[in-house]
Parts: sequence; C-alpha cells; structure tokens
Amino acid sequence: MARTGRPATRQVGAVQRAVDVLDALAEARTELGTNEIARRTGINVSSISRLLSTLASAGLVQHVPSSGRYRLGVRILQLAGAARDSLDIRTVSRPYLEELTELTGETSTLSLPGEHDLLTIDFVQSPRSVRSVAEIGRNSVAHATAAGKVFLAWGGTLPDGDLAVYTEQTIVDRSALAAEIAKVLERGWAQALGEREEDLNAVAAPVCDAAGRLRAVLGVQGPALRFRPRAMLAAVDPLIERAALLATTV
Repeated sequence: MARTGRPATRQVGAVQRAVDVLDALAEARTELGTNEIARRTGINVSSISRLLSTLASAGLVQHVPSSGRYRLGVRILQLAGAARDSLDIRTVSRPYLEELTELTGETSTLSLPGEHDLLTIDFVQSPRSVRSVAEIGRNSVAHATAAGKVFLAWGGTLPDGDLAVYTEQTIVDRSALAAEIAKVLERGWAQALGEREEDLNAVAAPVCDAAGRLRAVLGVQGPALRFRPRAMLAAVDPLIERAALLATTV
C-alpha cells in the first residue's frame, strides 16, 4: 500500500477499548472496580480484566490492593509532561487568539516573559479598518503596558534607574506603580489606558503553570477612541477564560 503521509482511518479495537478504560478512570476522578468500569464503558467484564492487567503492567493504571479497585497510574503524568514539552505554545494558543479577536473585534496578542519585559510572539489582527497594529518581536514595556503589568504582578522585575515616560499617562513613580501592580494581582488582570501610546488601550491576563509560574500573557488591545473602559471590561471575562484554558497546556 502506498504511503500518503496521512494517518490511517481504520482503528484497532483493543487499543480503542483501552482508551475507553483510561477515559472512564479519568472522568471518575476516583478509584473504580472492574464491574464499574465495565458498566461505564459497555465492555464485558472479562475483557476489562485483561485490559486492566495490560495497562497496569505498563504503569498506565494502578491496582489498589486495599480496595481491589483501579486508578490512573504515574505513567500518565510522565506522558502528559512529555506531551506538554513537545507543544509549541504558539500553535496551542492560536485558536484562543482567534476567538478573542472574533469576540472583541480587537487585536489579540501572545507574549512571553523575559528578564525585564515581555516579547510578543504571536497575534491575531483586528478585522476593522481602524485598528491597533501588533508586531512579532516587539517588547512590552513592563511599567507602561497591560501585559507588562501582568509580568510585574507575577514576579517580574524592573530595571534600575528612572522609568521611561511614553505619554502623560505613563506611571513612572515606583510607589504608584507598586500600588497598581498590587491591584492587578488582586483582580487577576491588568489594563493600560494610553500609557505607552496615547491612542492605544489594552487588557491582559496571565497564563501560569501548575506551580503558579508565569509562562505567557494573553492580551487584547485596540484604539483608545473605540476600546474604551466599558469595552475593555467586557473583554476581561473571555480573556481570563482563554488564559485559563491555555494554562492547562503549559
């Protein structure tokens, strides 16, 4: 048979049944006995016993001697970690960026934290004729952007010396900035109102891993004349929701 480069469409029944068993244990979030797994999957008990024996030998499920039941094994965590390591965060985040732009009508961005600021690595442009223009490779100034404030709230640091003034709205007093960052950490998102560019407003939310470390920042930005505080606030919930979804993959 010629190779097409596409995955085969025919499935191996035993493998599919093993996946069904793993799905049942994952959905239950607790230990399950053989009969309960059979009931949930629709697979006969004798087949379930053989599948569990095979999965247990591979470390994908674990038999609990005290109860005679089964739960997911440690190997699942190892495989999940390897899968996360192989994912390109830009690829994973792209659908969320597209959804944010569709919902808000504004430009959505993905930034990664560096030493003292963040770097924009992807964006989805607003479809409107008047729009903010994002650039891949552009730095988000920590004290003057929404993404930068998220960076500071989740452990980022500022360089020494005076903070640069970009507009009349730029916060350059370190005490005032500290109060702003405390507010960001408390509510879980940040905003910037004409602080780096007079005609640009933005909101941003953190993407943190299971240990609470900042891995990325999602943002929505738009022209100040249109993306006003009410529109910015309306964008916050979908922004936070998608940041939380993206966080499950990092």
